[in-house]
Amino acid sequence: MDLSSRNKIKVEGGMASMTDLVFLLLIFFIIMSLMSNNQTPIDLPKPDDDIKPVQDPVTPTVVINEQNAYFVMPGEDASQARAFEDIKAKVQQEVENSGKPKLKIAGHRKASYEAIFNVLALAQANGWEPVLAYDK
Repeated sequence: MDLSSRNKIKVEGGMASMTDLVFLLLIFFIIMSLMSNNQTPIDLPKPDDDIKPVQDPVTPTVVINEQNAYFVMPGEDASQARAFEDIKAKVQQEVENSGKPKLKIAGHRKASYEAIFNVLALAQANGWEPVLAYDK
């Protein structure tokens, strides 16, 4: 009496599915290597470098409110808003005290273009770099 099974299980693995898997992995890694951006320069300090804290002086800021009145920060607040002609000397003094030829301009969204342009023209006439600050 023969008790052995007639259905034999093949122990060999199919190589077709293995080559498909290797091919898909190869494509995946090629695409990922092309998408990665390894061109970004990073300037890291050396271990023996002394890291100095950044101490930039505060940039003088001209703020224009919705009534097209001006005030200069630091030092003034909205209650001290004045006309453009009245702030020119204060702006020049603040920019000279800061040590950098940079002027920050912050205007209310309802301020007129002319009010903001006056400050831009003042910055350009004195050779300062204007920086426009806005709030969404």
